[in-house]
Formats: sequence, C-alpha cells, structure tokens
Amino acid sequence: MKIISKTFKLLTVFLLVLGVTGCSDDDDNNVSNPQSNTIVDVALANGFTSLAAALEATDLVTTLQGAGPFTVFAPTNEAFDDLLNATGLNLNSLTPEQEELVTNILLNHVIVGQEIPASTLISAGSGYASTASPGPVDGSTISLYYNVDNGVVELNGGSDVVDGIGADVTTPDVMASNGIIHIVDAVIGLPDIVDHALNNDNFTSLTGALGSENLVGALQADGPFTVFAPDNTAFGNFTNPNSNALSSILLNHVIDDFIVATDLVNAGAGYQKTLANGPTDLVDNDATNLSLYFNVGDDVVINGGPKVAATDIVGTNGVIHVVDAVIDVPTVVTFALADPNFSNLVAALSEADGSSANPMYIPTLQGDGPFTVFAPNNQAFADLLDGATVADLDDTLLNSVLAHHVSTAGNAVSGDLNPSGATTLPTLQGDDIIITLPSTNGAIADVEDGAGNTDVGIVAVDVQAGNGVIHVLNKVMLPSSN
Repeated sequence: MKIISKTFKLLTVFLLVLGVTGCSDDDDNNVSNPQSNTIVDVALANGFTSLAAALEATDLVTTLQGAGPFTVFAPTNEAFDDLLNATGLNLNSLTPEQEELVTNILLNHVIVGQEIPASTLISAGSGYASTASPGPVDGSTISLYYNVDNGVVELNGGSDVVDGIGADVTTPDVMASNGIIHIVDAVIGLPDIVDHALNNDNFTSLTGALGSENLVGALQADGPFTVFAPDNTAFGNFTNPNSNALSSILLNHVIDDFIVATDLVNAGAGYQKTLANGPTDLVDNDATNLSLYFNVGDDVVINGGPKVAATDIVGTNGVIHVVDAVIDVPTVVTFALADPNFSNLVAALSEADGSSANPMYIPTLQGDGPFTVFAPNNQAFADLLDGATVADLDDTLLNSVLAHHVSTAGNAVSGDLNPSGATTLPTLQGDDIIITLPSTNGAIADVEDGAGNTDVGIVAVDVQAGNGVIHVLNKVMLPSSN
C-alpha cells in the first residue's frame, strides 16, 4: 500500500550488499584504525558489520568519517536479517535505481550537523528532524519523526507501526569522535506524506477523514504535494458551518506542487490552486480547481483565517505544513476579506449593506452562486474616490456601481473568454460588460463597461471560490445610468 512496501523489495539489494555476517575480533583489528574513533569505526567495534558493509557499498564510508557532527540511528545486524528474510532479490542484479534507493535509505538514518543525545529527544517529547536523505525536489531532505513513549524513543512511529516505516531506539548514546550513534531495532523506511500523518498521533482525525473519503491513495501518488494539515484540535473545533462535502474540504488543503515555508515567506502573499473542485466553467462545463490565498505577517495565514503552526515535514512525495484550523471551502467573500488588495472593495460592500437601500451584498455573495465577480483593486477605488471615502458616495450610485461588477451568468473563467474577440456578460445591475482579447492597454484583457468606458483592464484572473470566480480590475466600472 505504501512506498515502503515497494521499498522492501528493493531493500533486498541493500541487505545483500551488506552480506550479513558476524564480526570477529580479527575483522575489527584488520579494518579499524586504532587511532580513529569515527562513526564507522564505532559501528565496526560494536559488531555492526551489516551497516558498515552497506556504507561501503554505497560509498558513504568517507562521508561518515568526516568532521560531522552526525547523529546516526544504526540498525542492528538482526534488523537487516529480518528484512533479508522477508525479501529475495540478488545483489548481482543491482540497477542504478536500486543503488540510489539503498543510498537514500541509509541517509534516512543520518542527521548531519547535530550531535543529538537521547536526553534531548526525551526532553522534547516529540518533534521532527531533517535527515540527509534527499526529498522529492532538489535541496529538500526527508524528515524523521521522533516521539517518546514510556521512555522509549520511537522513530517514524516505531517498528511495529505503519508496515516497517519506523524503529525503536534500543541502545542510546554510543559516542564517536565525530558524532553519536543510537542503536535501533529496524531499518527505517522512507516515509511518504501519508506515512508521516499516520505516524503522528496529532493527525488521527485527519487520517481518519482521509480514509473515510477514500483519499489515502491519492496522497500516496508521486506528487510532489504540499499539504496544509489540520491537527486534531483543529478538526475538533470545526463545525462545517456551510455543510460542504468533506472530500472537498480535505482536497482544499492540498496543492499539486512542492512549496516549503521559505517559498511562502519569500513570496509574501499569493494564490495557489488546490486539488478541490469548484463550480464548472461557463463554456465547457469542466470542473475548476479552488484557489488558496496565503499572506505572511507575524504568521503565514491561509484564506484569512487558519495559521501555519509548523512547517516543512518532508516525505518522499511532498511536504506537510501544520495548520491550526480547518481550511473551509472559500466563497468569493472569503477572498475579498482575506486579501488586503480588496480592502476598499470590502469597505464599499459593507457601506452598501448598511445603506438605506440595504441590498446585503456580502450575504448574497456568500450564497450558492455561481457568481463571476470583477473586483477593483484598492488603487482602482482610490482613483475613483479621489480623496473621498465610500461613505461620501450616494447610496443609489454605490449600489448601482457594485451591482455592475457582479455577473450571475455562471462561473466565467478566463478560458471561457473569446481569445481573439469579444465576450459579453450581463451584470446584476442590468447592463452588459464587454471583455476583449487580446488587450490593447497592457492588461490581460480589456473591458468596456456599461457607460462605454474602454480603459478598464483585467489585471489578474481566476481566483476560484466554491461559489464563483474573481477577476481583478485596475479601474472601477460605471453603469450606463451614471
């Protein structure tokens, strides 16, 4: 079921490379340098011939004889024997793919740059460390989860959990000149993102939900994926106020790309597409993918609410970031409220909702839709107001202008537009708007509003919500009657 299941078959190569044999005093004397006490020397001196042979076969001996410091979780010969007995491949038929796999598995037992005693792990209780094993994209490395149960340090859930992914520390703190060795009772397999979720008891609600919606297999695909994972407390606090489908909510936490925390911080803010489906488009009736908005201040905030609480838990097919709340399926209002570029639009909608006309735009745009919303950015409103505020506008005018930016024709995404001509859409106010491609004003597309103005431009497209889509304008549109 898991990547490690496939790994076990290939691990035979690993084990055969080891040539699992006993270690004699003569062997120790012949191989060890009495003047050296590196990780490799200590492994040999303690009878870990299988580990030493594996390091030799994968050209990692020199690495672990380096300055370090290293923390190495060293499987016993018996641990290798257990896997050897469960497999049956022959060393003589090693493929390049198998050699790479063996190396990656060994590196998954090594933490570089830190000498971590067992007392540190026990004091922490649980957490993640980055191993030397390469992750799914260049520069990433696989994470190792540790937790302490009754004084026993378990790695990736322990040896009796998740089909051989994990191991227990049986002998801690074997010291070497360039690091520290902890002896473990199993070879630690390479975890995918589902394995990481299963290994950590803080994600039992998430894994239970994934299982109930038959989504486990989807997240064990190649990816790479980025998962914003709600912990058990987040699930416990979620009431699903809009009665959205659980499968859509779960897939709304998954991006089909590998995005680490530094990518989010460096970007500052932006939109990504999730695996959840939104409304179908207007022309082809194809499903769309929901957007996810992130912005970075004191925290990384998702869709204006959930905050990222922990980052960069890397598996073989993606990365997990822990969030403190469930990310519900967004409405077009969710994005307007979350994105500070729409603060003037939100002020206008709020002012209109509080006016004597009382059209209640915000509750309407939180309804089923689907709506196509043409959202002026803050600069567009600033240009219109010219120093005034939305409260200074006539209520009737404000309501008419706002209604002119909403179409109830359907979920009109950018792909629905005529690529070499005009597309006409009706608005809630009553006038049509005309969208023309290609643009002549440097925008993505030109828009003619109800008043005949042709200098309006669409500058961003396809912010997809569960009840419609938003396209961003660089100017406020005016209806014909104004």
